[in-house]
Order: sequence, then structure tokens, then C-alpha cells
Amino acid sequence: MLLYTIKRLLGAIPTLFVIIAISFFMIRMAPGGPFSKERVVAPEILENLNRVYHLDEPLIDQFVRYLGGILQGDFGPSFKYKDFSVTELIWTGFPVSLQLGGAAIILSTVLGIAFGVIAALRQNSRTDVAVMATAMVGIAIPNFVMAPLLTLVLGVYLRWLPVAGWGDGGLRQAFLPVVALALPQIAYVARLTRGSMIEVLRSNYVRTARAKGLPERLTILRHALKGALLPVVSYLGPATAAVITGSVVIEQIFSIPGIGRYFVQGAINRDYTLVMGTVIFYGVLIILANLVVDLIYGVLDPKVRYD
Repeated sequence: MLLYTIKRLLGAIPTLFVIIAISFFMIRMAPGGPFSKERVVAPEILENLNRVYHLDEPLIDQFVRYLGGILQGDFGPSFKYKDFSVTELIWTGFPVSLQLGGAAIILSTVLGIAFGVIAALRQNSRTDVAVMATAMVGIAIPNFVMAPLLTLVLGVYLRWLPVAGWGDGGLRQAFLPVVALALPQIAYVARLTRGSMIEVLRSNYVRTARAKGLPERLTILRHALKGALLPVVSYLGPATAAVITGSVVIEQIFSIPGIGRYFVQGAINRDYTLVMGTVIFYGVLIILANLVVDLIYGVLDPKVRYD
């Protein structure tokens, strides 16, 4: 497994290079620049700024310089946040995004698996129909629609919860953004779990366990659930990265100081280095999440070997 992990990490290097190259040149093709403002900057000042940030060099020279900085762990200075480097901004916002996304993925995993198992054990019953109908609603309504609705009902009308801010990340501040971020994932996990569980319950080894007189609860927990979780685990890898990186909209709606909010502000302000830093950081997260899923899959499924 160690050799497999090393090979996967080495194989991720070309992928990261392509991500960096495409992002680097695409962001510079966009209209405007980091120093484009409504008020025209004097040509002398603009020339000095471009020289300080090496924007007056040919693009290929800028790209090589940027790659050299990345190899040293330096994403460069932010063009808009004058007192901070991009690395400092990322490590300032990432703990908040990790806390938000981690809570959302844990909530969606626990509730999604529970609802999926309940629906599978009561296949074609009213409970099954209700769970799947709710799941379809959760999939159909995106979180950027659900978040304002939750804010309007629970925050504005009922005044039970704060509508913005993160504070110390307590339950009251985190409840609305975590639920809004988790709802679509709960629906996906529930549907995956239900379909997989129904298939596993009809398998020969589950029939054998029941024929031996094993209690139904142990049959489900020890035998059926382990096999039913395989497609769920495969989904949770990219889903975890997507939830953490996809919290951009939620962070913007609830004014949460996470890395996603920096990404949005960087894109608006044409802050090249900040956008590049967050894109690369997200790319690394997705690659690592997929690797972890593959390793967990090998633990759950004895037929899978990475030798």
C-alpha cells in the first residue's frame, strides 16, 4: 500500500502542473488587471507597480518565476491585501473552511447513511417513498437557494439563529451554514446507500447469515452495511473535497471568513496570486481526498489489493 501511495503522489505531479499552467494563463486572459480601477492610475505609478510585481516581464518568464516560488512553498504576495502573503491568507481561512466543510460532510454522511438504510429496510413502503421524495427535493434545490430560505425562516422570521458571521464557530453560528451546505449531500448519500443496501440484502452471504440464525440487527450491521458502504465511500472522496471547496457560496452568503470568500474577492479584484493559490490548494485537496478514498476502499473490500 505504501508503494501504491507513493506512485499515486508522484502521478499527481503532472496533474498539478496542468492545473497550474491552465489557471495561470487563463486568469491573465481575462479583461482588466489587478491594478485596473475606476479611477485611472497615472502611467508612471502603473509602470512601477508592474515592475515591483514582475508583471512587465514576458508571460513565460512570469510562469517560470511562479513555479519556482511554488516549489519553495511560496504562493507570492497578494496584490490587494498588502500586508499579507497568499500563503498567510490561505492558512488563515482554511481552518474555518475545514471546520465548516468537515461538519457538513460528517452530518451528511451520518444522516444520509441512516436514511438510506431505513429506506432500504422498508422498501416500497411509505417511509421509503417519503425518504426518497425528500432526497429528490434536496438534490433539486441548490444550497445557494436553500441558504437564503433557511436564513429567512429561522433567522429573520423566527429569530432563532444568527443570520451571518462565524464568531467562535459555536453551534448557533454554525448551524445554518452547515445545514445549508450538507442538505444536498445528505440526499445523494441517502440515495446511494438505499440502492446499494437493497442489492446487498439480496446477496448470497446475507442470506447465509440469516439462515444461520444470526439476529437481523447483527446481519445488517456486520455484513450488509459494510458491503453497502463501498459506493458511498467512493462518492465521499470527491464529495468531501467538493463540500470544502464548494463552501464558496455559503461563506459569501453567511459572511464567513473562510478560504472560499478570499477566492471570490480575489476573482473580483483580479488578484492573480490569491486566485492561483486557492485553485492550487483546492486541487491538492481533491487529489488527496481521492487517494484516501482509494485506500479506505481497499480496507473495506478484501478483494481490492494495491500490492
